Amino acid sequence: MPLTRVYLGLGSNVERERHLTAGLDALAGFLQQMECSPVFESQAVGIKSGPFLNLVVTGLTDLPLIELDRRLKFIEADNGRYAPERKGLPLDIDVLMYGDLHGNFDGLILPRAEILKNAFVLWPLSLIAPQLVHPGAGKSMAQLWSEARIDQVLAPVPFLWHERQLAISGS
Repeated sequence: MPLTRVYLGLGSNVERERHLTAGLDALAGFLQQMECSPVFESQAVGIKSGPFLNLVVTGLTDLPLIELDRRLKFIEADNGRYAPERKGLPLDIDVLMYGDLHGNFDGLILPRAEILKNAFVLWPLSLIAPQLVHPGAGKSMAQLWSEARIDQVLAPVPFLWHERQLAISGS
């Protein structure tokens, strides 16, 4: 199967650094040319909880979309996402975009609606792929971010992953 560029959103609000690191380590095992956005702290959206750490990851995969999604669910499960006694959200990994797919694929709607709704997705996506055009909106991620009027507070935070600082340049 040919390689496909994917964009994934990661978030955690429980033992945030540990779970994001575990998620990144797992993704690095099967994504080629993996790149990470800076990490942002944001307040929870849609649930009552403590603040989240979020970032966007891109890379190339030979996995079909459904197999990629299944693998992401296993990574989430390994980090306690589906444990009956869990508190908060240890690790959430969402497929934001998969190549140029646009539509509903076995319940996965791409591109993911959160790209246009949540600053904690759009801002890091605009930093990691500013020229990437959103197939539904027809605008680049940088343009979408510059025009966004999303009422959410985000703060870039330092995050070290395998000796690499995932931060906004100059911060």
